[in-house]
Amino acid sequence: MTSHAEELSCVELVELVTDYLEGALPDAQARRLEHHLDTCPGCTEYLTQLRTVAGSLRGLTEESFPEEMRDGVIADFGDSRNG
Repeated sequence: MTSHAEELSCVELVELVTDYLEGALPDAQARRLEHHLDTCPGCTEYLTQLRTVAGSLRGLTEESFPEEMRDGVIADFGDSRNG
């Protein structure tokens, strides 16, 4: 049985979930994450939402967006990194 000290927190799950979805987590961390999902409905919903978004974005290319939109996103991203 997993001890309390080894249990994953919601914050830790958020930090690891991308690697989990990409299959890049070591087995032990993946098991901890899955155990947390078994006991946390909020994180389970978060993972479901991420999977839905990722599935919706799959196949999109840069050319899928109007040039003005791409330019705006790039400018906003630059502003957020510099501000």
